[in-house]
Amino acid sequence: MTSPMLARKAKLKTHLVSAKAKLKLHVTPRRVVLLAAAAFSAFLILSTIRTLHLHHSAPRRAATAPAAVVRHTQHQKQGEECGKAAAVPAPVAAALVHYATTGETPRQTEAEAGAAARVLAARAPCNLLVFGLGPSAALWAALNHGGRTLFLDTDADGIAAARAAHPAGAGELHAHPVAFRTAAITDELLALRNSSDCAAAASAAKPLSPEHVERPACALAPRGLPAAFYEAEWDVIVVETPVPGAIYTAAVAARTRRPGTTGETTTDVLVHGVDGAAEEGFVRAFLCEGYVKEEAGRLRHFAVPSHRDDKEAMPFCP
Repeated sequence: MTSPMLARKAKLKTHLVSAKAKLKLHVTPRRVVLLAAAAFSAFLILSTIRTLHLHHSAPRRAATAPAAVVRHTQHQKQGEECGKAAAVPAPVAAALVHYATTGETPRQTEAEAGAAARVLAARAPCNLLVFGLGPSAALWAALNHGGRTLFLDTDADGIAAARAAHPAGAGELHAHPVAFRTAAITDELLALRNSSDCAAAASAAKPLSPEHVERPACALAPRGLPAAFYEAEWDVIVVETPVPGAIYTAAVAARTRRPGTTGETTTDVLVHGVDGAAEEGFVRAFLCEGYVKEEAGRLRHFAVPSHRDDKEAMPFCP
């Protein structure tokens, strides 16, 4: 081996010894501990930053979806509620529009209308017969929505006008003309309460049927009753004005009714406009004092039981 090579090896060995010495000098146990602590601290800092980032990001992502679901649910519920609110019965909607857009108002006090409303609330939907097609017609149809309401009036022209003005979409207006021979209450008409002819008509197998009213023996019997009158057993009868013929017809229809679909045999008769001794006496004579259920202003409410199964003809009031 030549001397230059030996010299280089000796020099390299000297450097290695020097490096080892320096390494032993700098890499002390204390420095190792500090280095490890610094690395661990850096790891904790990085982990904390990552956790905080996820913490702030996650709530936003988590809240976004539920908020959308909540809004969708709220809109869905509101839509359902709007759909329910829009389902106002046609007669009720027609009454609201009618009274809001015309100058007509029912000629009733709050007490009178309230008494009638309570009766219909207990019976509706039912078969409702109304004598008179006046300003209260929309009210009666609304209170009996879902039921059958028939109007009878002596004014044929008024019926035609009412049909023409009847709002579209409110259902058909069932109104027909009827004729009474007299509209004034007299002592002679009051005495007919005890007339065998009038009582017999009330006890006939087919009361007030066409064969009985074409040539009526009773002066109170109506003329021109429509076929619709005979097609139902009337649960509630309203007489807007105490016309003698209307009172008599209501009394006969109530006395001779068959049981309804629920087996009910009592008819609620509401007479409005009772004003004065003559009207009061006539109404109570045919609908009976003992059948009075309520009095409110000029309104009288009678609950008239059926006498259809009575063996013999009996007077109007037992």
